[in-house]
Amino acid sequence: MELKKFKMNRIDEVLISLRRVTRAIDLHSKHLMKTAGLTAPQMLILQTLRDQGDAIISDVANQVSLSQATVTSILDRLEKRGLVMRERSRQDKRKVFACLTDTGNNLIRNAPMPLQDYFIRQFSDLQEWEQTQIISALQRVAHMMDAQHIDAAPLLDVGAIDRQSEEEGRTFGFNNNEK
Repeated sequence: MELKKFKMNRIDEVLISLRRVTRAIDLHSKHLMKTAGLTAPQMLILQTLRDQGDAIISDVANQVSLSQATVTSILDRLEKRGLVMRERSRQDKRKVFACLTDTGNNLIRNAPMPLQDYFIRQFSDLQEWEQTQIISALQRVAHMMDAQHIDAAPLLDVGAIDRQSEEEGRTFGFNNNEK
């Protein structure tokens, strides 16, 4: 009986930790949306354009580890909000560059730091063996949840990667929080 109770407590600890991670991601995503009106992927793309300058969409997609179609969809939304603009290359008309506008630059300058940046900083400070241990444990957990085949981008965010922001949803007469 005592062994069963011990095992259940350990299972509870794992489930509580998973729930905390999930909630932290969800709460930070909501905070980012509330304060900046951006999803984490939108923020990541804006930061990439800020850090690398004007870039063709395929380069942005490679940098943020998302498909070109997903990045194009996100850029469409950002362009509608005046945060980015697209310009054709003067040398090669087939190339289209995504460019951060002053409005986009100001928005990300004042936006909260993405949760992913906090995680990267903390994870980078760990010893290599600790990093390897965490990777192994999380891969095992994903497998235990039958999630190893789920396509996922390296982003700490909830929901569809190219979803529209809540602000845009209200513009079209619905709220993403409604079921």
